[in-house]
Amino acid sequence: MSDHSLGDIMGSAMEKIRTMVDSNTVVGEPITTPDGTTLIPVSRVSFGFAAGGNDSSASAKNGVWGGTGAAVKVDPIGFLLIHEGSVRMVGMQMPAVSTADRVIDMVPEVLDRVEGYVDKYAAKNREKTD
Repeated sequence: MSDHSLGDIMGSAMEKIRTMVDSNTVVGEPITTPDGTTLIPVSRVSFGFAAGGNDSSASAKNGVWGGTGAAVKVDPIGFLLIHEGSVRMVGMQMPAVSTADRVIDMVPEVLDRVEGYVDKYAAKNREKTD
């Protein structure tokens, strides 16, 4: 009879997945360009896991039998771009198909522009009061 239980087989497979899929897989190592811009790669990670087997005393003649399977998928989705104190997400996904997708994709850019206008307006008002 084998010294390994079905739980050991499943635990070993899960440990292998854990070593492949860590936080560095989702948010990568920062890359700094010569002009001081920092790029941080961001990915989406999905995985699946299945296991099965038999560990009963009725099969003591043959020992433990079992099998495991796993799949890991890593999709790069973009970069966090950090430059002169501002942070922006630059996506790498396929272009938006529907109007709703386009609107959602434009939200960060619109917010950046609104923030720029508000800052300019506030600066002009400060100049007038000085």
